[in-house]
Amino acid sequence: MARADRPALTPPGAGGPSATGPARPGAESARRAVEAVWRIESARIVSALARYTGDFGLAEDVAQEALAEALVTWARDGEPVNPVNWLLATARRRAIDGFRRRSALDERYALIADRSAGDETATGGRSEDLLWDPDRVDDDILALMFVACHPVLSPEARVALTLRVVGGLSSEEIARAFLVPVPTVQARITRAKKTIAAAGVPFELPPSGERRERLGGVLSVLYVIFTEGSTATTGDTLLRPDLAYEAIRLARMLAALLPDEPEVYGQVALFELTAARFPARTGPDGEAVLLEHQNRRLWDRAAIRRGLAALGGATAAGRGLGPYGLQAAIAACHTSAPSVAETDWERIVILYEALGRVAPSPVVELNRAVAVAMANGPLMALDLVDELAASGRLSGSHLLPSVRGELLARLGRTVEAREELEFAARLCDNVRERSVLLRKAAALE
Repeated sequence: MARADRPALTPPGAGGPSATGPARPGAESARRAVEAVWRIESARIVSALARYTGDFGLAEDVAQEALAEALVTWARDGEPVNPVNWLLATARRRAIDGFRRRSALDERYALIADRSAGDETATGGRSEDLLWDPDRVDDDILALMFVACHPVLSPEARVALTLRVVGGLSSEEIARAFLVPVPTVQARITRAKKTIAAAGVPFELPPSGERRERLGGVLSVLYVIFTEGSTATTGDTLLRPDLAYEAIRLARMLAALLPDEPEVYGQVALFELTAARFPARTGPDGEAVLLEHQNRRLWDRAAIRRGLAALGGATAAGRGLGPYGLQAAIAACHTSAPSVAETDWERIVILYEALGRVAPSPVVELNRAVAVAMANGPLMALDLVDELAASGRLSGSHLLPSVRGELLARLGRTVEAREELEFAARLCDNVRERSVLLRKAAALE
């Protein structure tokens, strides 16, 4: 019964002509309905099933099988009045069937069968009208996030599993977003499920004492997803908006589930304020547009308002801003400035200094050097970059030589600047970013 991936939602006869004959009139409508329900409600469905079965991997598997059955049944009979509950009831029956095949005496089968019988009695036998406990829904989804981001999993597995079971993305969509083969994504998801089962990870919220510590892992996964969407590390497109907006959706969901956690609001603010600039970051042919050349009238003002409101929520807690809140505050400086020249670079330098204390990293130091160059000139910033280069902590990354090339160019050291920019281009795996670096280098000849 176990499957590594959910159905492609286009079985024979459900999306166009096939070897078995033309598509049924309701097949395309059913496919669209199933896709819409899954994309919106997948987290609620899988989390409710995980609590019901007590088995995270099984819950995801039977949910996939229920989707496959819906494609056929809804095309024949039409979409049910309550499609989510129809999928839940169908998945529950699949779980019972699976346990029955394994062992008629299995304790979990007996437990689930008793629950199912009780639920159907309470609803007059109409299993398709079953509802999960509304008081448990939020906790279920939150538990699903914590399980998908459990520390026993590798970072890559956490990202894939979160996008799959919380975001509802298919393996094909995840693979396309991260430019890896579909079998690689499927293998990561399968291994993640096996690891969770082998480690005996329960489907439940971690104890309150562990929750804050584990929350950092959840936020880290969402940050990785958004970062890849906002600036792709490889490929021929600068942005992957679908991935970034999925991270925003999940971050908003997390904020709704944990309204007392200011750093969750800080992350929402960071994502919204960064995504607000998406419309101006690429030109008509997809080329990258640098900040100083962006048409700020194209920035998404609604996203900026949402981001500033979320930042206000993070600040209102009175605990001080964490790493995501500080990055959001930096993004707010950019979105509130009418131009690069009128940006409050002194404040940005201070914010990066604070960020470096609470979440030190070489990338933070490099960004602080850029802000110092804008506030105090390139010479002081070059000293900071050279110290960072001497440490070797960003060796192999195109970011450091690209910044160093910019600073050298501003100081009139064009030969050295060109060499640094060309070196950065060779290290860069993104076609759009590489073309910008090469254009800058060519302009110095």
